[in-house]
Amino acid sequence: MGKNIFISFVGFCSVSLHAQQTKSLDALITDRPDQTEAPFVVPKNYLQVETGFMFEESSTGNTKTESLTYNTTLYRYGLLYNLELRLGLDWQQNKTFNQNISTEVSNGLAPVLLGFKTEIAQESGWLPQIGLLGALFIPGPASSTLETEDTGGEIRFSLAHTLSQRISIGYNLGVLWDGNNLGSAYFYTLAAGISLDKNWSVFAEIYGDFPENLESNHLWDAGITYLVSKSFQLDLSAGSSFSAEQDYFISTGISFRLPN
Repeated sequence: MGKNIFISFVGFCSVSLHAQQTKSLDALITDRPDQTEAPFVVPKNYLQVETGFMFEESSTGNTKTESLTYNTTLYRYGLLYNLELRLGLDWQQNKTFNQNISTEVSNGLAPVLLGFKTEIAQESGWLPQIGLLGALFIPGPASSTLETEDTGGEIRFSLAHTLSQRISIGYNLGVLWDGNNLGSAYFYTLAAGISLDKNWSVFAEIYGDFPENLESNHLWDAGITYLVSKSFQLDLSAGSSFSAEQDYFISTGISFRLPN
């Protein structure tokens, strides 16, 4: 039965309209720098690399945590016309301070992301573009100080509406398991993007989660992207939390696409 389900899934992902098979390569659509994943996949036989740097500071009482992700990289490969494979690698350094005295440092590779994204439906009228993402967070390759107790996972639906030639919105709904036996966390994102011209775009976003065993957290961010060429993009973003969980973060990065 499992074999039949797998064959059915591959068959479903292989079905695409001629318009999808000949989709334009003019626009480089990335999943950074915002938290909202786009429902669009990388064209078949192309590799897209999205990498960057992020600094985050958060405080709870007298305890402050500084997190530096000095190489957060997502590799996206177009396997079929509506299916991509995803590999995520993050190198992190986390420092915890109690009354400005460093008490704990963790450094190295975070759990590795292995996942996929598939396009489910094309945008038509008021019906949105819809995509489905799935991922596992594998603790084995991670550094001992960043390794989780078990394998984590994520299921996410991604939707997008084109409001005008220059304005679009995207939103995600999903559930996450972090691998530390803290239960499920249900999350949402909502982002609005505006194209200023053929190169510059800006966005603003709210997002958050509802963990089963912790308090909910709600955040915002905003940023700007610059399309250097059809296959190369720069970005800059920053944000904070509506509560006291996150003081602020700042991130910058590059994205580029390569043919197979």
